[in-house]
Amino acid sequence: MLKENYQNIIDELALGNNLGEKITLLGATKFVDVEKINEAIGLGLLHIGENKAQEFRDKFEKYSPCVKHFIGTLQSNKLKYVVGKADIIDSVSSASLASQINDKAKSLGITQKVMLEINAGDEISKTGASFLDAKTLYKSIIELNSLELVGIMAMLPISDNEEVLASACQKVRAFYDEVKSQTETVEYLSVGMSNDYKIAIKNGSNMIRIGSALFGARS
Repeated sequence: MLKENYQNIIDELALGNNLGEKITLLGATKFVDVEKINEAIGLGLLHIGENKAQEFRDKFEKYSPCVKHFIGTLQSNKLKYVVGKADIIDSVSSASLASQINDKAKSLGITQKVMLEINAGDEISKTGASFLDAKTLYKSIIELNSLELVGIMAMLPISDNEEVLASACQKVRAFYDEVKSQTETVEYLSVGMSNDYKIAIKNGSNMIRIGSALFGARS
């Protein structure tokens, strides 16, 4: 089933997004056991993303070679499990968190790759900077010497209305284009999950985070 799911998604992504850009598939691995993750890596999956710091810590040594992302909310008391171990921390949603990650990276003598997280629907239930705060957060991140900004991550609002989702995605894309024009290290626009990735890639996303559509229903 995993092999079939993986191949179906890869075939779908082969044409790229609406701008002809290559799309990177990230396997969202929350509550997925390491054997299944490594099976997907064996099929060709290059990027995986964990949501929980302790789960990331417990699985870290067991992953086959891949690019390891941390895509969940990162609390300051869990930085030690993630900074310097995750190749990319995708969920930097505040200047305070950026500063704490920077301090931890500095103490380890490394540069930590990060992505700026936007709350594309300005929903109270979700983390991420509002569009209003995103430019200020961007400036905060690029001023920190032990961080390297490599992309923007966003969750689309919960909606059945394709126009609402497309519009949110286009707003994130416009912000990404602005940031990319000023920062040459920026390459990823991570928008779209199992339920909305088709809309996301029609509207400029070049990285999608797929969990259940790839690995099946979570236990």
